[in-house]
Amino acid sequence: MNRRYFIKLGAFGTMLSTATFGACTRKDKTTPDTDIVVVGGSPAGIMAAIAAARLGATVTLVEYHNHIGGLSSSGLGKSDIENKDAIAGLFKEFTQRIYQYYRDTYGEHSENATKCKQGYYYEPSVAEQVFNQMVAQEKNISLLLNHQIEQVVTQADQVQEVVFTNRAEGTSYALKARVFVDATYEGDLYALAGAAYRLGRESREEFGELHAGKIFFDYNENKFLEGSTGAGDQKIPAYTYRLCLTDDPTNSYVMQEPPPGYDRTNYLKYFDDLKEGRLGGPKVFKEGHGYYQAHFDTMVRVFSFAEIPNRKYDVNTNPRPLGFPFPEENATYLEASWQEREKVFRRHRELAMGLLYFIQNDPEVPQAHRTMAQQYHWPLDEFTDNNHFPWQLYVREARRLKGEYTLTENDVTLRDGAARTTIFKDTIIAGEFPIDSFPASKEPSPDKKVLEGYIGMLPIAPYQIPYRVLVPEKINGLIVPVAASTTHVAYSTLRMEPLWMGIGQAAGTAAYLSVKNNLPIRKVPIPALQKLLLKNNQILTYFEDLDIKDKAAQAAQFWGTKGFFDSYKANLHQPISGRELTRWLTLFNDTRGLEESTFAFDKQETVSLADFIRLLDLLSQSADAPPRSGAAAWQYAKRDSQLPVQRGEVCQALYLRLGKNT
Repeated sequence: MNRRYFIKLGAFGTMLSTATFGACTRKDKTTPDTDIVVVGGSPAGIMAAIAAARLGATVTLVEYHNHIGGLSSSGLGKSDIENKDAIAGLFKEFTQRIYQYYRDTYGEHSENATKCKQGYYYEPSVAEQVFNQMVAQEKNISLLLNHQIEQVVTQADQVQEVVFTNRAEGTSYALKARVFVDATYEGDLYALAGAAYRLGRESREEFGELHAGKIFFDYNENKFLEGSTGAGDQKIPAYTYRLCLTDDPTNSYVMQEPPPGYDRTNYLKYFDDLKEGRLGGPKVFKEGHGYYQAHFDTMVRVFSFAEIPNRKYDVNTNPRPLGFPFPEENATYLEASWQEREKVFRRHRELAMGLLYFIQNDPEVPQAHRTMAQQYHWPLDEFTDNNHFPWQLYVREARRLKGEYTLTENDVTLRDGAARTTIFKDTIIAGEFPIDSFPASKEPSPDKKVLEGYIGMLPIAPYQIPYRVLVPEKINGLIVPVAASTTHVAYSTLRMEPLWMGIGQAAGTAAYLSVKNNLPIRKVPIPALQKLLLKNNQILTYFEDLDIKDKAAQAAQFWGTKGFFDSYKANLHQPISGRELTRWLTLFNDTRGLEESTFAFDKQETVSLADFIRLLDLLSQSADAPPRSGAAAWQYAKRDSQLPVQRGEVCQALYLRLGKNT
């Protein structure tokens, strides 16, 4: 039976207002087909599905391509993470599985096991294999590949149903659920649902962000250049493809002729870059940033190489030369129809393949540079159903949700002498990557140092991400872990796959709690969500001195979201002062929804174990607090009660005494 559905305009501007789908699979019932539908098989979508499924929810994971894993299985072969202690959870499980694969396949001390760097570096095909294994092991997950989203049915601002088109068959498939997760890079689901979103760059004035708007920025000296205005616009950072190349002749697919759409004029500006020194090395060399010293001051430096296992390389397109051809090629992408998006895919593919062909074959490229470039080719054993070329476009930034809170540059940087970045009571994960945005324009700075919009690896301190950035202003039944509520500048640090995996885990956990407790997504109890995330190894608060195996590690991270700590030092094994304990008790009562604490200690240097135990006895008299279960439950070690109580012990004791309804 054929059915006719109305398509909501706005998300894809050239779609028809109506569309007829053949043989639409749709059950005429009001009950959900599944608890949770995750749209987008990105790493965030995968982890959202796994987190919810492991907790007991039924999940349908839907992906546009024939593959899952997004960029992480489509060329991005190294984990974009600077501080490995800041992100754990399901992302850490992913890296451990990668590491185990290379050890099992090649041996514990093999070259490939070493090159995978404990699972943080990997071949695209291995990443996809691990993602598929993780999904297949969850009996509560159903997977739909090759389905594109077409329609979102809402009623009274509540998402009820999503309609997809099977790209291979042209048929339609509708799914009802209690919660929907938009894990697309583009924010397609929430745009079709009518949620408000941002597109482009905010002005410097809108949120008071130093690096907002139109900007020319010296990435070596970290200073603004002439021509920076801070004006907002609709431009977004350039898209590229993240390539995987090999120098193994036995595993190489060699381009024998120019690729489709090849035009050498796209790359001629690179000759000026070579002559004027913009293809050299960085001022400061940092491991893992894609710096391959042999390529400096050659045409091969149009790419950035990072070595991964099996004689392969994660290859980024270097955004620092003025010849970088990709800015503004994505200008029409987001609001385009699926057919128009395919044209954008094709254009970026032509530019990427053409650039490699150019440096390998153009007679104007110095022979020594061509010879060096001719070492690298498409691997025969990668992307075997796509002519060995990645299938996922690198969408670095797209729509950004207008959520209950907008994360800004000011939240992810240290301001006004503060010793920590912004503390959020509803934190769901710690972030850590530098501010890093590709050029948004082909316009060079007046001094010819950089393209407009490029902010390269600007260091920041670890920060907290609040739950509210995942929740739309008014659309219900929907949570957004990828195209979340941030400014352009803040998004440039959030947009990394390891962090997205963690945010996806938080989104899936919240979706489960929403289903379990029959609560709207925006009403999910934050302490319960945080405790469940901590139980599953999420990092909520980053500390420089925290041993994750410390008895009080989870408690310290939880209280780190409530304001217990004003620096990156937890000092869990140090005594607590009376002043500090009084402040902590006020925050403890605030977390439990009680009036301000009536407990106050003298401003003495330390509080004894005996005094603290007496306090716990008083807290245990509260109707919703469990009785004190003995010193062993929270103490590091039994000792004389007149000795000081330690900060970690206080954290753990108060954490254990959170009421059952908190």
